Formats: sequence, C-alpha cells, structure tokens
Amino acid sequence: MSTAAAPVRTLRAGTVLADLVPSSRARDVALVVGGAALTGLAAQISVPVPGSPVPVSGQTFAALLVGTALGARRGFLALALYAVAGMAGVPWFAQATSGYAMPSFGYVLGMLLASTVVGALARRGADRSVLRTAGAMVLGSAIIYAVGVPYLALATGMTLGQAVAAGLIPFLIGDALKAALAMGALPAAWKLVGRKG
Repeated sequence: MSTAAAPVRTLRAGTVLADLVPSSRARDVALVVGGAALTGLAAQISVPVPGSPVPVSGQTFAALLVGTALGARRGFLALALYAVAGMAGVPWFAQATSGYAMPSFGYVLGMLLASTVVGALARRGADRSVLRTAGAMVLGSAIIYAVGVPYLALATGMTLGQAVAAGLIPFLIGDALKAALAMGALPAAWKLVGRKG
C-alpha cells in the first residue's frame, strides 16, 4: 500500500515575487503597467529641498521596489513605460511634472538602469534576506546617483561638486530610510508566502 504525500510547491531558482502570480501575457502587461503607475504615484510624494532643483520623492523607492519585485525584464519595461509616458506629457514625475528638459530627468534614467540591476539581483536571491536586500538597495541608489548627478551638472551648468552637494548629499538620509523599509518589506513578503530562499 502506498501513500501519496501532499504535493509541496517549490520555486525554481531565479524566482521573484511577481512570479508567484500565475503566468500569462496579461499578467506581465498588468505588472509592467502597475509598476509604472506605482512609480508615478510614489513620485507625487515629493518635498522640495532648499537650494536644490531635485526634490525628495518616493519615486526612487518605488523604482527599486518595482525592479526587485518584478525582475530585470519587467522592471526595465515598467520604468521605461514610466519614462516614456512622462516624456510624452503624463504629469507623473516628481511634483507632477513631465518632459525631459528638467534638471532631474537624469535620475529617471538612472532609475531605469537601477530597476534592471536590482531585478537581476533579486533573481539571484538578493531580496530574501535583510543584508542582501540592503546591498541591492545601496547598489540601486548608487546607480541612480551615478546617472542623475552628472546629468544635473550638465543640465544646470553646475560643477560636479556643486551637483553632488545639491543632488546627492541632501538625499542620503532619506535613501537610508527607504533602504530600511525595503530591508524589512521584501524579506517579510517572502516569509509571508512561506518560500524563503
């Protein structure tokens, strides 16, 4: 007499949170559009920084979260949709702006690259523990600044040192808080679904 064990659902290596939703083309489209919309919504949480043309906003956190949760390909597509729609006139960049002639547009381009990188890292398990999530968020933030700060300097005529002072230094504490949120949220989401990597 044989007894059948209850099937245990295991996830293949390289799974991100979005892969827990049943796979279909409609799912992927919804995730990409939802990721772009989440980033646009988070961008409206925006506080001007005295002396800087760049506000503190929720869009960087959303971009990193979208990339991590969706994976590299869908994260890239979501942020590409966000960028293209914003350039076309959808007022969902920080402070309800749109277009590409603003000094902070380089940060949007940096978010596109960062979401792709953190998505690739998430496929390697970077979102499963607090320390690995922290590393992914720090790297993602560094990528955003590596594109955004030089763009800010070029767009405004600032020196690189002035751009660092106006477009990086005032944001470090906020980025540390955003990383702390991600460090708690992403590993907790995996624990919640009972599939820790």
